Amino acid sequence: MEFAEVVRRRRMVRNYDPDRPVPPEVVDRLLDHAVRAPSAGFAQGWGFLVLEEPADRERFWAAATPGGGGRERWLAGMRNAPLIVVPHANRSAYLDRYAEADKGWADRSEDRWPVPYWYVDTGFAALLMLLTAVDEGLGACFFGIPPQRIGAYREAFGVPAEYHPIGAVTVGYRAPDHRSPSLRRGRRPVDEVVRRGRWS
Repeated sequence: MEFAEVVRRRRMVRNYDPDRPVPPEVVDRLLDHAVRAPSAGFAQGWGFLVLEEPADRERFWAAATPGGGGRERWLAGMRNAPLIVVPHANRSAYLDRYAEADKGWADRSEDRWPVPYWYVDTGFAALLMLLTAVDEGLGACFFGIPPQRIGAYREAFGVPAEYHPIGAVTVGYRAPDHRSPSLRRGRRPVDEVVRRGRWS
């Protein structure tokens, strides 16, 4: 598929065929592409938890969703996904990397960081998974884990303290689903969001 077509087709898919697992070689490609995302200082401070087994996926939904089950309408189809990948950001990897001699900082201070690139870079990796899913003929959706459920999620999967989940990605073969009501807002035109030369 041409890259422009992949970008045009990308959307958040919220329902999957539960009887069609994602082939192992496709899972590998999703992850191989994710780790090709850019990262500040080539720190690569990310970690990915891959959940393919039904019991693991059920444990995820129980731990990471409101009410401990995620049976609300928008999640009902998401629960059919045969694959969940949770991307995690590791701030320490970046602070350590930029305290190395070639970066010129002598400490691990966060004060010099204009934005927390550990989250930005892990978001880049998640986007590469979303685009790869489209290229492979699959659907995918990125969504957040509510802050009040992070502790339960960490405990359920033994996630080390230095890794912070930035959200989760469901992947699978698309099934009929409802489009988000937010789409009624329409896509903002390029001329409305782009400034050339100076802002005003």
